[in-house]
Amino acid sequence: MEKPVIILGAKGIAHPALEIFNSNQVIVYGFLDEDQSLYGTEINEVSVLGNTEDEGFLKLIGKKTEAFVAVDDTKYRKFLVEMLLEVRKVQPVNAIHRRAYISTDAAIGHGNFINANVAIGAGTKVGSHCIFHTGAIIDHKVEIGDFVQIGAGSIVNADAKIEEGAFIGSGVTIVGGVTIGKGARVGAGSVVIATVGKNETVFGNPAAKVK
Repeated sequence: MEKPVIILGAKGIAHPALEIFNSNQVIVYGFLDEDQSLYGTEINEVSVLGNTEDEGFLKLIGKKTEAFVAVDDTKYRKFLVEMLLEVRKVQPVNAIHRRAYISTDAAIGHGNFINANVAIGAGTKVGSHCIFHTGAIIDHKVEIGDFVQIGAGSIVNADAKIEEGAFIGSGVTIVGGVTIGKGARVGAGSVVIATVGKNETVFGNPAAKVK
């Protein structure tokens, strides 16, 4: 990546995103965030420059810089992604730690956050704007939709399917062939042995629906 990056968001995964770009020797131009109290502050010597909708900084994206959306909240992340497409006609770049392993025949979309020691196996398909926290293991031939979050140390076994917007907590195990429905949530430490429906929340070992 030749151009520097502007990171949209200065909380949550923004700091590790900076570390990821640093690990790949990519310059981060600065952060943009909606929280005015952060303006003028620094994260590891990189400044929070202004608002995420500041045209003065946004006009740099696509010409002089790339963009990465470092926002944990799915709804707001979608808003920022759509804004970049509409205003700048660009997709956010991927933030992939140099210590992550991605199979040579895995397919990955745009704007994904892939932290250190994540492993993505052969034939796996990953959508766009997903978050993979440290040490998550995605086995071969897994399908992952857009805007999915997978917690640190979670294991997704072969042929599983995780649909758009699903949230997988830390330390979760998903057995092979299981489907996690759109917008579903899996609590930390759960073991999922059966399909989870759309927008359902499950927890436990074995994971059961939370009412």
